[in-house]
Order: sequence, then structure tokens, then C-alpha cells
Amino acid sequence: QLQLVESGGALVQPGGSLRLSCAAVGFNFNYYGIGWFRQAPGKEREGVSCISGSGGRTDYADSVKGRFTISRDNAKNTVYLQMNSLMPEDTAIYYCAARRSSFCSTDIYAMDYWGEGTLVTVSS
Repeated sequence: QLQLVESGGALVQPGGSLRLSCAAVGFNFNYYGIGWFRQAPGKEREGVSCISGSGGRTDYADSVKGRFTISRDNAKNTVYLQMNSLMPEDTAIYYCAARRSSFCSTDIYAMDYWGEGTLVTVSS
């Protein structure tokens, strides 16, 4: 059964860092583009970052450029999201998602499989 499991969410102070992980179970991870998305209370889900199947192509939302870095380790079937200089507006549930294409996308409608999410709270 195909599954995505996020981890790494926590409470962190403004200016702090977190690394989220997305572990894939039950499918050949190498051929799937992976995206990170987030949903803040009362807001729509939005794309944060994505990475192609090979890892050669990445993309970021303007709001996180220069602060977040996406990477993947296909040998471990895991994608990471390194988040630095966190701000209160980064508070949200973070989801990873996979698409049946190796191309990178942050369009929620392009994704085929979703994890359950991990909560990131940025607060002093």
C-alpha cells in the first residue's frame, strides 16, 4: 500500500530551524515528483516547494525562497524540507505529496498521493 509519512514538526521560536521528513512506503519513489504543501488555520492549502524524481529540479514559493531547502535521498525513499529563519506566518500543518510523474509541481491538483501532515508552530 502506497503511503507517505511526514515527521519533524514541532514548536519552534521565531528565527529557529526545523527539518521535516517525508518517508515513502510501498512504491518506487525514484519516479515520483514530491511536493511540500502547508495549510494554516483558516487558509487554503498552498504549495511550498517541490523536487523532481531525480532531484535535479526544485522550486519554491516566493514566501520561502532563501529560507527553505528541499532535498531527497532516493536510497532512503525520503524527502526533506530544511526550514531556516522560521517566522510565525510559517505556522501550519505541512503535508508532503507525490505525483505519478517525475516532474516537480506545487499545484495541489497535480498530486496523486498525500500524507497525513505534521504540525509546525512558530511562536515565542
